[in-house]
Amino acid sequence: MDTAIARDIMAWMADPANNALAPGLAEPAFDAPLVGCASGADPLFAWLRDDIGPDFYWTPADVFREAFPDRAVRPEALTVIAWVLPQTARTRQAHRQCRGLPSLPWSQVRHYGEMINEQLRRFVVARLAGQGVAAVAPTLLPQWDRAVSPRYGFVSRWSERHATHVCGLGAFGLSDGLITPAGKAVRVGSVVAETVLPPTPRPYTRHDEWCLRASGVPCRSCIKRCPAGAISEAGHDKQRCFDYIRTITAPYVAREQMPGIPVNSCGLCQTGTPCEHGIPRRPRNRPGGPSGAASRADAPGPDGRRQ
Repeated sequence: MDTAIARDIMAWMADPANNALAPGLAEPAFDAPLVGCASGADPLFAWLRDDIGPDFYWTPADVFREAFPDRAVRPEALTVIAWVLPQTARTRQAHRQCRGLPSLPWSQVRHYGEMINEQLRRFVVARLAGQGVAAVAPTLLPQWDRAVSPRYGFVSRWSERHATHVCGLGAFGLSDGLITPAGKAVRVGSVVAETVLPPTPRPYTRHDEWCLRASGVPCRSCIKRCPAGAISEAGHDKQRCFDYIRTITAPYVAREQMPGIPVNSCGLCQTGTPCEHGIPRRPRNRPGGPSGAASRADAPGPDGRRQ
């Protein structure tokens, strides 16, 4: 994607003052970002709302109304701008060597890297505002919170991963992690803006198209990497994952890595897998290819994915 705001995001992340693994370190937290867009009227947003929870899950228009209640706006006048922040090779290497507990660089990115992500959200909103474009970062709204979906358990009002998926930047794996062109070891963010930008074509027609299992490959990499047993052939057990992080890894980080900071760090299923740092290559005799179908999915349904 080559737009002014994408170039602004790239430039902001390229500044070492904005992108440090931890305070006082010269090492970056992330490699160069990927940026994509989707129309606020993309039918997949409405499909996700209805699938996840129509009483609480936000579409882009819902987000904009929460932020600007006195401003009438049509969904087609909105654009969702999403980005992918890839973990560096050093962080991935350190984490790949771990088994039951997270590496220090990974925990630092989980804590300080998400602070960078939050500041990037604020930067994008301010940059657009300076150009006369109203914008909002959904997860920074005070109204943003979590809820319980009848189908998927605990979820949030706005999912950054799902927004990134709609913006053409990733498909879901068995672990519910988002597989992007930069791999699964990433963090993601998004902003909703009252502007019209060219949507990024989705190079997939299924929500899980870039997961090897979607093409019939019996990959069990993320299952083997999960120390909590929260990933199985049936998918991702969010409660078991949550319990392991809160009772095992977060106390470990606060005790051994970042004293006094109970970081919800794990992500072992995001490294040591074929999708760690790119879209996994499929065997030639399997259907589909690394980038999936060439055409954009015009209607929701097969792309829909749980929270």
